[in-house]
Amino acid sequence: MTQRDRELERDLVEVADLVEHRADDVAHVGDAFFEMSLDLLCVAGFDGYFKRLNPAWTRTLGWTPEELISRPTIELVHPDDRAGVLAARGRLAEGAPLRTLANRYLCKDGTYRWLEWRSVAHLDRGLVYGAARDVTEEVQAKEQRDLLQRQLMFADRMASVGTLAAGAAHEINNPLAYVTANLDLVIEELAALGGTAPTAAQLAEWTAMAVEAREGTERIRKIVRGLTSFSRTDPERLRVLDLTPTVELACKLAFNEIRQRARLVKDFGEIPRVEADDSQLGQVFLNLLVNAAQAIPEGETEVNEIRVVTTTDAQGRAVIEVRDTGSGIPDHVIGRVFDPFFTTKPVGVGTGLGLSICHNIVTRLGGEITLHRGDGRGTIVRVVIPAVAARSEPAPVAATTVLAPTKRRRAVLIVDDERAVGVALGRALREHDVTVVTSAKEALDLIVSKRPFDVILSDLMMPGMSGMDLYDELAGRYPQVAERMVFITGGAFTPDGIAFLERVPNQRLEKPFDAATVRTLVQQFGERT
Repeated sequence: MTQRDRELERDLVEVADLVEHRADDVAHVGDAFFEMSLDLLCVAGFDGYFKRLNPAWTRTLGWTPEELISRPTIELVHPDDRAGVLAARGRLAEGAPLRTLANRYLCKDGTYRWLEWRSVAHLDRGLVYGAARDVTEEVQAKEQRDLLQRQLMFADRMASVGTLAAGAAHEINNPLAYVTANLDLVIEELAALGGTAPTAAQLAEWTAMAVEAREGTERIRKIVRGLTSFSRTDPERLRVLDLTPTVELACKLAFNEIRQRARLVKDFGEIPRVEADDSQLGQVFLNLLVNAAQAIPEGETEVNEIRVVTTTDAQGRAVIEVRDTGSGIPDHVIGRVFDPFFTTKPVGVGTGLGLSICHNIVTRLGGEITLHRGDGRGTIVRVVIPAVAARSEPAPVAATTVLAPTKRRRAVLIVDDERAVGVALGRALREHDVTVVTSAKEALDLIVSKRPFDVILSDLMMPGMSGMDLYDELAGRYPQVAERMVFITGGAFTPDGIAFLERVPNQRLEKPFDAATVRTLVQQFGERT
């Protein structure tokens, strides 16, 4: 071996030693970073167990590494999040990196922490390398912000309702006046008969008065139902809507505020259906109408106008405009009108939240709301909301549908603490065998005594034992009977009532009801099995 060969061999050994030394250094540095990281780092196998964990796991969850490694990882995941974790594990097994996943992990004290993940799989080794960050405080802060936002929206909505109470009363009192008058006249004339048969002319007149009274109660029903929807406190509920009734209700509620200031003109064209929460959109239109009214001084109705226009734009979206002939918005503040707490109104008039809330509601739906000066004077506020794709929906059954003859008399139990409601239902169902009670306890006693019923019409909210309590009791003892319950409700206003109606599939009968609907509903129930 020449001197040169010996020198080359010596150099190669030195290089190999250097590479080996540097590799040890890199591995040592990697281990140090793994141990020191504030994030939760882990190595897991596709067998569903952790292989290695850094100390951040113990600091965050309280478990020792041995406790975590000894049990399947899926057992630590919140039950509601396990399906998502298993699906992500399947994607990793196919070689796809896990960009982001948030789920809850069980702490040793029984609570859960939210972890946000990034992971990648080494398929040759059958290992997954993961890094998680504790985002519990961020998630809780967002939930708190969402709650506060809902509370602000509801407070603003209730302030509007308080301001417009007179308008709502006016809309109800008008039909109520002729409903009451017609019923009083019918009662007086029936009493005056003194046992004699009425004439054909009298019967015709009474029928006409009864029909007018029925139409009046339908007007009242629509107003009350709209107010019920408008004052809902539950979280956002999106459904497919025809916007015209929502705009119409807002016009009725705002009319008392408008009538002393301007003429209200409704220029309604065809608009597509949208997917939205009707109470929130009602709040938007009501705020815009009240703002328009308050921009016009009282006493000049003949020269001022508030015009509500509904159209469809070139993109097929629903467009609602509120145009007024008021004082308008100065150019230098028009860019700030949607800022929270910004207002041009005097102190004590408004909160400055109305337009900001309107902006949030509309933009969350993928829509837009803009404000600009009208031609010459006043303001135009334009709301645009995306349309939903056409959906085939079954046509509603008309209340006047002619019913097929009843094949068998049903045994019907009616439970309502308002006896007049139970009696009215009984009259509507006089062709059946009807039992009316005024408490859920009485109803339960009848059922426990083996009294058979084909259908039970029960009020949802009652003092003492409610309709919800009755259902839960029957579901545990007589599940087939519980399935035959129909809930009578004038609106579930409590969180418990809302949650109950969401979890129970039974049919419901909303107050006020009509006789034809009640009869149709009862006939849907077949014989007991």
